[in-house]
Amino acid sequence: MTSLFQRIALGTLLSGLFLLSACTQEQQNKISRDIQNWTGTNGVLEVYAGDKLVRRFVKVDKISTALGTDDGKPRAYRYGYGVLDENFNMLADPDEKKVYFEFSDYATSVFFENPR
Repeated sequence: MTSLFQRIALGTLLSGLFLLSACTQEQQNKISRDIQNWTGTNGVLEVYAGDKLVRRFVKVDKISTALGTDDGKPRAYRYGYGVLDENFNMLADPDEKKVYFEFSDYATSVFFENPR
């Protein structure tokens, strides 16, 4: 019984790899982003005014692009949810709350996975 299960699992894996190899690089990137969006990340968003850090959000799972209601075209800002790191210590302290945020495409910002 175990060998039957192993053969089915191996066949499924090989089929998936074959289908993925048939995709273009752009399609593979989209699949990767979809998986990452589904699983989430421990992201950090930093927003700068010149060279000064003015806002930091931690525990950001994803940042989305705003789309127009009527035309469906991308807008010039991004949005998401994260914990506002008021004391800039890279931790979500008990007194810091999860908030909704928006920032312009023209803002100086950096989004990265939290190394902690």
